[in-house]
This record gives sequence, structure tokens and C-alpha cells, in this order.
Amino acid sequence: MKKMFVTLAVAVTATVVLGVTPFLRAAELADIIKDVKANGFVSTAYNYNFNDPDSRRINFRPFNENDDSFNLDVAELVFQKDAAKEGDIGFRTDIMYGYTIPKAIRSSWPGVAPSADDDVDIQQAYVRYVAPVGNGLALDLGKFITEMGAEVIEGYDAWNYNYSRSLLFYYTIPFTHTGLRGTYKFNDKVSLIGQIVNGWDNVADNNNGKTLCAHLMLTPMANTTLSLKLITGPEQTNNTDNIRDVYNINLTTNPIDKLTFNLDLVFGAEESDPNNIVNPNTDSEWSGVAGIVRYAASERYAINVRAEIFEDGDGARTGTQQDMWEVTVTPEFTIKKNLVVRPEYRHDASDKKVFDKGDKTADKKTQDTVAINVFFYF
Repeated sequence: MKKMFVTLAVAVTATVVLGVTPFLRAAELADIIKDVKANGFVSTAYNYNFNDPDSRRINFRPFNENDDSFNLDVAELVFQKDAAKEGDIGFRTDIMYGYTIPKAIRSSWPGVAPSADDDVDIQQAYVRYVAPVGNGLALDLGKFITEMGAEVIEGYDAWNYNYSRSLLFYYTIPFTHTGLRGTYKFNDKVSLIGQIVNGWDNVADNNNGKTLCAHLMLTPMANTTLSLKLITGPEQTNNTDNIRDVYNINLTTNPIDKLTFNLDLVFGAEESDPNNIVNPNTDSEWSGVAGIVRYAASERYAINVRAEIFEDGDGARTGTQQDMWEVTVTPEFTIKKNLVVRPEYRHDASDKKVFDKGDKTADKKTQDTVAINVFFYF
């Protein structure tokens, strides 16, 4: 009775605001609202850097950069209406709030840099239509999370095995896109996603060109998924001549019961890159490989280990010409349904002194951190 009353109240309120016939429109809106789902995700954490920097920062860690601090990383609320069959129309909106993640992924307008105080972001907002083409072509128009990479931003329906993200996630790929996305499933073994978008993390394009993205998903055998991804397009402001390309291979397999292995392989390049610190406005390249192993001992306990190497030989991605690597160990405890606790230890290293130590900036080649992450989802 309470749910019916709330639904009717929302519908009537909307019709009054819209100034249309109340009874007819209220019935139509009530029919739509009943199919809308609400989901949520809240992630909090404490992080500590053993380098004890006066800057109180964890270097090269945009999502959990605050040292010796409790953080509300992100709180997310999702509203969506499913569209799965031909002719269906749906939508999804992900609204997020927090003190680290939103400002790190927030999309920008041309010529306007995101503010460090931007604690709210619309992570995704798109309308979906399933066109009557073959098995059904799902078309999304709006803003959505990138297909690139093996790791995700995290939300109620997807999170990573490790609390901290990989260097490849932070520095080799975009976070979100605004544009048109099409998804077509040929059969149970082959699916294709294609996109035409404004570019990397742009809500409005910064030049007259468009960026293209393709994602081929293959399931060659049971418990094994192979993804081949490409993104290409001009990303420099008011310049459509210089192209940025990223090639990405992701492999997920379960060779034995309870054991999962993920592989993330990335190669990127950009023509006449102004961010090339070795030779400005010449071509730059970056590459890396990451492997993640997960052993789920039970429904309540798992252990996750990640190791990666990232080469930024031109300094175009991190601002320093360097080779980096890291190892992360993340035990995982499901305390109760929908409540997960993850302690974590991480060791980062570089062939250059890039990590803060005490009162000195960029004075150490290594950085060791620990964290405790707690998240709840529904």
C-alpha cells in the first residue's frame, strides 16, 4: 500500500508540474515508474603511506590519494529501466558523490579544467533503444563508462578484485565517453560493441573530430573470455590531425574451480604529442601489462593479488620519463550479504625518484601503502 501511494504521489506531482491532464498522465507515469529500479553503492576507506610525506599524499593514486586519512571515496545512486527486447526503451543514470573518485573522473568542457572541489559527478546518463536489427541492436545515447581496460570505476553492479586501481587504469585509458554506443550479440560466443564519441573524458568535444572505439568480445571456451579493444581519434584541443591510438587486450579465465586469472595488456601512442616531455610535440608511446589472480576460498573469503609493469618512456602519461611496477595483495571478506571489507598492502616502484618522502618531494623510488576498504551495495 505504501509503495503504491508513493508511486501515485510521484506521478501526480509530475503531472501537475508538467501541466498536463492529471489522471491520464498520472496513470502513464505510474506505469513507467513501476519498472524503474534504484541501486546504490558506498565505498569508504583508510589509507596510510609508509613514506610519511609532509604532502599527506599517496603519489600516482588519484582514487585514494590521501595519506593517513579516513575517506568517503564514493557514494553512488543509480536509477535505471531495463531494455532487453526488440523495441524496448530504457535509461540509466549514475549519480555519484565523494571526495576522491568524482573529481578524478569528472568529464571536462573544452577549455575548462575540472575543479578540485567537484565532489559530485554524473558518471553515466544515457537512453537505450533496442532496434529491431537481427538479434536486437542495443543503442545507447549519452554518457557512459569506457569499454577500455580490465578494471572499472566501481559501483553496485561491478567492482575490482583490488581496492586500489592499477597504473594501467589511471594512466593508459580514458574513464568515460559521451556519444553513441551500439551493442550487438551475434551468438553466445561473439559480441561486438562500437562507439562514436566526443573523445576522452569530454562532455563536449574539444575539436572537430570524433573518436571511434571498438570492442570485440569472444568466448572461445567455457569459463574463458577474450576482449579485443581499440580506441582511435584526435584528442588535442582544436587539432584533428594528430591521432591518439590505444590497443587493449583483456583475458579472463577460470582454469580450475575457485581460481580466476585476469590479463590486461595495453599499448598506446599519440602523434605530435605536446605532453611528450623528452621531445615535445613529437610522437609518444606508452605500454603496460597487468595480471590479477583471485582465489575464492569460500563465499565469504577470497585473496586477490595483482602485479603490473607500466612503461612511460616519453613521460607523456605521468609527467616523468619512467618505468614503473607494482604488486598489490588484497584479502576480501564478505561480512554479511552486500557488505565487503578489504584490507590491502601495495608496493610501488619506479626507476626514477618520483615518490614523496618526509619533507622532500619526489625523493624516493619506492612507495609502500596499506589500506582498509569497506563497501556496501544494494
